[in-house]
Amino acid sequence: MINDEYLLAALRLGSGQDPIPPHVSAAAREAYSLRMAGAITASPVECVATRGVRDGSSGPRLVRFATAELAFDVEVTVGDGLIDLAGQVTPCPGEGSFIDIRTLQLIVRREVGRTGQFAATGLPPGWFSLVCHRPGCRPIVTRWLRIRS
Repeated sequence: MINDEYLLAALRLGSGQDPIPPHVSAAAREAYSLRMAGAITASPVECVATRGVRDGSSGPRLVRFATAELAFDVEVTVGDGLIDLAGQVTPCPGEGSFIDIRTLQLIVRREVGRTGQFAATGLPPGWFSLVCHRPGCRPIVTRWLRIRS
């Protein structure tokens, strides 16, 4: 088996280019680790409830992500420099389902309630993504969204 580092070094030598700085390679590996191979991607969707959420208001903001199978409605509240999320998956993905709320620093796991609801408080500002894990189905992951405090 070929070591990735040796392969990259050989390609750099063959191309005659300077080596990539180690911090750039580390950042690329870290970003690559955030992907979810085989997941279905839910994209942001504009709807009546989400209009005006990017207007800089200090109140809760609503965001909707959707696929052909389900939708995530997420209310984002910013307070004291931290982020609170309250959401609902529609239709409810069923018993045994859970949501991973991913940030660049941590992953918070929440069971999905009987009506598809979930919540997390005290999250760091920045980028976040949701992953809905359903028994026997491919996970559904939202695109990354940046929330500022």
